[in-house]
Amino acid sequence: MLPIRVASTGSHYQQTIGIRQFQLTADEPVEVGGADAGPTPTEYVLAGLGACKTMTIQMYAERKGWPVSKISVDVTLEKTPDGNRVNALLSLEGDLTNEQRQRLQEIGDRCPVHKLLSGSLAIETRLVE
Repeated sequence: MLPIRVASTGSHYQQTIGIRQFQLTADEPVEVGGADAGPTPTEYVLAGLGACKTMTIQMYAERKGWPVSKISVDVTLEKTPDGNRVNALLSLEGDLTNEQRQRLQEIGDRCPVHKLLSGSLAIETRLVE
C-alpha cells in the first residue's frame, strides 16, 4: 500500500489528504474551532469501515449470485463508560432468505477494516529529520 500523505494547510485545523490520485480535506466543525471544510478524521475512519463492509458484502453476493439490489450501513460512534463502541446498522435490499441475510452480515464483519479496527493494532510514530 502506498503511503497516505496528510499535511496542514495553514488554515487552523484543516488538512489535505493525498491518497493515490485523490485529494481530500479533513477539518473540524466550527463549534470546535474548525471551518467545517470536510469530514473529521473520526468520520473518515467510520466511513472507511462502512464502505469496506458494503463492498465486501457486494463482492460476496455477486460471487454467490444472490439478488442484492442495495446495501447500506449507518455507522456511529458511541462513547460509553467502558470506552468507545462503533455501531453499524446494516440494511440489505433484495429477494434474500433469512439465512442469506445472516450470512451477508457475517461476511461484512470480516471486511479488512473491521478486522483492523477490532483486532490488536500497534501504531508506531517516528520523527523524520
